[in-house]
Amino acid sequence: MDHLWSPWRFGYVTKGEPPPGCVFCQARDLPDAESLVVFEGATCYIILNRYPYTSGHLMVVPNRHVAALSALTRDEMNEVGRRAQECEMALTEACQPHGFNVGVNLGAPAGAGVRDHLHLHVVPRWTGDANFMTVVGDTRVLPEELGTSAARLRPIFAKISGASAPKP
Repeated sequence: MDHLWSPWRFGYVTKGEPPPGCVFCQARDLPDAESLVVFEGATCYIILNRYPYTSGHLMVVPNRHVAALSALTRDEMNEVGRRAQECEMALTEACQPHGFNVGVNLGAPAGAGVRDHLHLHVVPRWTGDANFMTVVGDTRVLPEELGTSAARLRPIFAKISGASAPKP
C-alpha cells in the first residue's frame, strides 16, 4: 500500500477555534521567509492560499478589513478586479492551467473560511485535477511547495504590474 504524507495539512484539519486576530490582516506583517504574499498593490494584495485547492491557488485580499463586496470603495473594487486579471495572467505563465475557478464566498453558508475579511479566490485548474483522492481519500496532492510557488510567482507579478520585484 502506498502512503501520501501531507503534514502541512495537519494544522488545518485539526484546528479548533481559530487563532485570535485576522489571518489576512496579519499576513503582510510576517517575515519574508514565512510570507505567502506575492504582490502588494495600493488597496489590496495577492497571497497564496495556505491550504490550497490546487497548486497556485491565489487570493486577492483588500487591505481594509471588510466582509462584503458592498463595503469596498470603487477604487478597491477596481483594483481587486485588476489584480484578479493579473492572477490569471501570472498563473497562465507560471503553470499553464487548462482553466480557472474565480469566486468570492460571502458568509459561512457560502463556504467562507474567513468570514469577516473579504477575499477573492483564483484557482488554476487542469483537466483531471479533481480525482478520486479528494473525494475518497479526503486528501489533495499538490506537486509544488508553497514557498516554491511564491518564488516563481513574485517576479511574474512584478513584471505584469511594472513594479519592482519584492524580496525573495
